[in-house]
Amino acid sequence: MSVFHDEVEIEDFEYDAESRIYIYPCPCGDKFQITLEELHDGEDVARCPSCSLLVKVIFNPDNLPPLDDSDASTAPPNAPAPVAVH
Repeated sequence: MSVFHDEVEIEDFEYDAESRIYIYPCPCGDKFQITLEELHDGEDVARCPSCSLLVKVIFNPDNLPPLDDSDASTAPPNAPAPVAVH
């Protein structure tokens, strides 16, 4: 059984879309980290790479960004539809 330093809402994490990692400040000065893929796999523990602290991530899986970049739902609203040129 893990002992958590804290429970943190996913909205309080900063999301880096390029690396697909959620980060949250750790008291040691580094940052707790959890990947988007880990969250989609049901993982809810963010770890600090510099110390032994853990935080439990509170999130709704339905509200996570999609894993697949080609997912049509990632297109901005009102984006023009692709047009095939022959």
